[in-house]
Amino acid sequence: MSLMDEITGGGGAGRDPRFPHAPEGWTAARAVESGRREGLELGEEHWEALRALQEYYAKHEATAVNLRELHDALDEKFHRLGGIRQLYLLFPGGPVAQGCRIAGLKAPAGATDKGFGSVA
Repeated sequence: MSLMDEITGGGGAGRDPRFPHAPEGWTAARAVESGRREGLELGEEHWEALRALQEYYAKHEATAVNLRELHDALDEKFHRLGGIRQLYLLFPGGPVAQGCRIAGLKAPAGATDKGFGSVA
């Protein structure tokens, strides 16, 4: 059974073991729906990035998450796949801004400020 079959097939109550750092109330099924609303069909690389975002937030206090540090951490973690450039291909709305929305996280300050010419 594929990951997508497991996700769309529902699941039992409690925390999803594939996403141990997910915020309370977040489900993979909600992420699939959120991704579809944003024009994304989530694949394995998307799920890996969402897990990375959730893990980063779990290790740092959500109120203390710094946009630049998170951006750099994602670039380093996904260096083998092409770094932040590859993440922008996965999340055209910004790997931090759009990724956080789909991962059920509050994007850090400045992540959605289009006044800087781009989204993070």
